[in-house]
Amino acid sequence: MRPVTSREPRSYPYTPDTGDLPLLRGEAWSGWLVTRLVVGSALWLVLGATAAAVLSLLGWWQPWVALPVLVVLALVAAVLVGRLPVRPLPVWSTALLLTLAVGSTVWAGLTHSEQVLPRRDSGSYLQSSVQLASGHARPVQVAAESVGGAGVLRIDGITLASPAFYSTGSPQHPTIQPQFPVGTSAWYSVAWWLGGATALFWAPALLWGLAVLSIGLLASLLTGPRWGPLAALGTAVVFPLVHVARATYSEPVALPVLAGGLAALALAARSARVGDAPVARSAALAAGILMGGAVLIRVDALREAILVIPVVALAVVQKQAHARVLGWATAVSAVVAFGLTWLTSSEYLGSIAGSLLPLVALGVAVLAAAVLVVAGARRGWSAGSLVQAWLPRALAGFFVLVGVVLASRPLWQTVRQSAADPGSRVVAGLQARQGLPVDGGRTYAEQSVVWMAWWVGPAALVIALVALAVLAHRAASAWVEGRELPSWAGPAVVAAGSTLLTLYRPGITPDHPWADRRLVIALPTVVLLVVAAAAVASRWSTRRLPYAVNVVVSIGLAAALLVPSALATRPHLDERVELGELSAVDEVCAQLHPGDVALMVDSRAANEWPQVLRGYCGVPALSTTSALRNDPARLKAAVAQVATAVDARGGRLVLLAADSTDALTQLGLAHAVVGTDRRVQEDARLLERRPDHLVELPVQVWLGTPTP
Repeated sequence: MRPVTSREPRSYPYTPDTGDLPLLRGEAWSGWLVTRLVVGSALWLVLGATAAAVLSLLGWWQPWVALPVLVVLALVAAVLVGRLPVRPLPVWSTALLLTLAVGSTVWAGLTHSEQVLPRRDSGSYLQSSVQLASGHARPVQVAAESVGGAGVLRIDGITLASPAFYSTGSPQHPTIQPQFPVGTSAWYSVAWWLGGATALFWAPALLWGLAVLSIGLLASLLTGPRWGPLAALGTAVVFPLVHVARATYSEPVALPVLAGGLAALALAARSARVGDAPVARSAALAAGILMGGAVLIRVDALREAILVIPVVALAVVQKQAHARVLGWATAVSAVVAFGLTWLTSSEYLGSIAGSLLPLVALGVAVLAAAVLVVAGARRGWSAGSLVQAWLPRALAGFFVLVGVVLASRPLWQTVRQSAADPGSRVVAGLQARQGLPVDGGRTYAEQSVVWMAWWVGPAALVIALVALAVLAHRAASAWVEGRELPSWAGPAVVAAGSTLLTLYRPGITPDHPWADRRLVIALPTVVLLVVAAAAVASRWSTRRLPYAVNVVVSIGLAAALLVPSALATRPHLDERVELGELSAVDEVCAQLHPGDVALMVDSRAANEWPQVLRGYCGVPALSTTSALRNDPARLKAAVAQVATAVDARGGRLVLLAADSTDALTQLGLAHAVVGTDRRVQEDARLLERRPDHLVELPVQVWLGTPTP
């Protein structure tokens, strides 16, 4: 990955988009196809998420409106990518990339999970998607009469709320606001319209295939066309990425958007270097829309949008043609995306304010530093000769030091959060069951590099760190020598910066493999850095060493990534997490009838079933708070009040328990109907070692009808 100088011949010329496919042949056609597919699809995902936010606020997210809008937006995305530069790719490389993408989709789709209950974010997204598909709006309007009237909602301890679904509005006009940004749920709701549960379960796998293709293209742009398939393969076999691809998480939607944005950013910088300003601006516009608009899909994308600021500042200082367009496009799209997220998910944003405020502070600091750098450059400020001489080595040494500090944290730090945080109780319970010292406040964030090593091996991490230091040295050398920064500098700043921030503060309940979701950007970054190291080593050894040695070096570096990843993923090759849960939910739905109102009366029912019954089954559902459940006399009185109110409106109250029949017995019910009694398999929830097996999870429901 050597810097490209103005004297370098155009080894990879840009092919103008003639709009005439038959005229495109071989490598030019391959590059055209993959670039348009990757960046165009990413733009469509962001534009569709934006449209969904607006339409859902108006209550118009319905098939007859949304599907035509999405078709129009697909055409808009095609127009936006029409002026993107094309870097030719070998036909064999494109064929391999497409094969790996399709293979990844098939593997993830055939082994998809059935996480229907909102025990995890995947189940919450699924239920939010089903609700959006059927309810067409956010927030979700609930008719007070459907649950027994406004008086029911005034009873202390009776609520519409459940995990990932906030109760908003008033007792007269109640509403429910799902937890996460609307973008992910919107795209999964389209799958629900098109093919029900089957299509919804396969949608993440399809997006995962696009992500694999996108990372392969990004590697081809940054390290050379020959190396894209290796990056795609290295990404496709890393288990935490496969794990999220099997379920309805936000990451399968967000990852191709980020990779597409970084690819567009690299294309913009490359076009600016060869003097094609209009094309550079077009690519920068696409990159900015993707980097900022991703916030509508995943709030954490705000971090990557902030990291674009230094990229813009350095490009402005070097008077690159695309700098201003990139800055404005990223800023405007991020503001619009965050604003729409606030309108559709304000309760969620308020609940994570503790994480957002440091991120906002970081953004302010980065912006202030960028303004200072730009202003200083315009005033003719320059670093002294000593600083310039030492900057490349100092920057390389800085990244090595940061890597060593992060890796050594378990030796000198134990990271904790407030013991009052709800996650602390979960962690304490896991520690007790696993025979660990009970310290619920621990976040295990100091172990984040260890988490990475579980899945890609320590050798790959060392190679990636060395590669990062070398890239930093090369970029700094170009800067002090007055040369334009290489086209890989922008993507490297965003990806490496996001990775280091994530490793410092993962910000998630540390039970695995779910905590590994936070590594969905860090792990592909490691893959790209190892591939870059292999590419540079191959080029170096080609010029200086015999061919056989060159082959050994290349294969050795590739094996350092692929072998540990494959061995770690092997136990999970054909896992079907929570397979059978959909059938269990269908069994419960079949027990309920029009006019029924369900009330959750124990903790597991309250945690898992309210939104499932309300959205998936179409049955009005209420829940009880833990304070009410801990007071048997108050609970019994509240149940009687709700039963009377529902009966007065011609309905029937159905009590639902999911822990045992104890809650129903304490409420005076002599008989309970078994709604479902199944055993499914879920991932082992481990804290200090890599999960390599599934454990049994009972899914049981008992139903009872009280006498009003």
